[in-house]
Amino acid sequence: MSHAPSEDSRANGQRPLREALKVVAVTLKQGEAPFALAGSYGLWARGGPEPEHDVDFMVAEEDAPRAKDLLAERDLRVVQPPEDWLFKVFIDDAMVDVIFRSGNEPILRSRFDDADHLEVESVKMPVLSATVLMTDKLSAMEEHSCNFSAALPVARAVREQVDWAVVDEQTKDNPFAQSFLHLLRALSIVTDHPR
Repeated sequence: MSHAPSEDSRANGQRPLREALKVVAVTLKQGEAPFALAGSYGLWARGGPEPEHDVDFMVAEEDAPRAKDLLAERDLRVVQPPEDWLFKVFIDDAMVDVIFRSGNEPILRSRFDDADHLEVESVKMPVLSATVLMTDKLSAMEEHSCNFSAALPVARAVREQVDWAVVDEQTKDNPFAQSFLHLLRALSIVTDHPR
């Protein structure tokens, strides 16, 4: 029995991102720099659909210079974009964002306290909790970035790992996030009650 071509081609297309994920994680682990897998790949590690664009890691702002040095010493191409809340690492055509500030606030080491150590592509690494990951995903929704059709399969895949009451509370001032949570409840993907 053969695999569906679309699944094979998708997996092959994601191989560079997966390899970049492993290289960055191993480098930070070996350098003992605190970090966690975040963003869409963090959700993928927890059972969500695989993203196609980039990999996100988080480090504490105080550890960002050291993390940058560790990656540069590995002969990886480290780039500081105009944004002052992250730096980028390129491994061939694969891009990894290393984020050290979120929502204009510095990331603290304590953000990783509830991260789980999961095996991702044969490398054990800290992965942010599904609750934190979904809160971050919904908090990022705004007028120019509000793709419910992309977020829906992610929420469905990780729904049992998420404390939706926390997500609701943390995103209460974001009307886009609140609308998405209403949709999840209407579809019975989330069965808790709003505040």
